[in-house]
Amino acid sequence: MTVKTAILLLGAAGAILLALAGWLLIGKRRSPAEQERARRRYLSARGRVADAEITDIEGAMLEYSYEVAGVRYHVTQDIGLFLDLLPPDPALLLGPASIKYAPGNPANSILISEEWTGVRLARPAPLFKQKGA
Repeated sequence: MTVKTAILLLGAAGAILLALAGWLLIGKRRSPAEQERARRRYLSARGRVADAEITDIEGAMLEYSYEVAGVRYHVTQDIGLFLDLLPPDPALLLGPASIKYAPGNPANSILISEEWTGVRLARPAPLFKQKGA
């Protein structure tokens, strides 16, 4: 192989590596909504389940808390995409629930996603006491 051929091959390989590096660095960026959807999908498929307590709901923001390995977490999740799947009375959501969290990062959790929900609806209190009860 001549020196010119070797230089051409090295130059071509360098150009290919430079183009690949540029694609990896600048390539297609996911929008924040796509990143959040991917996070929910990952946790739905691979997350561990734990008990939680839904403590508050304000608009489309749901607040819940849970404990993993002795550490208490207080989290909010935007459930705006799922409001049509939930009851219109937010008080029915308050109370015990289940969450899925990432085993390596317990602070990364979800209460509801496209594929899974840990919401347990509370029963509304009866208006009148039933006979014999």
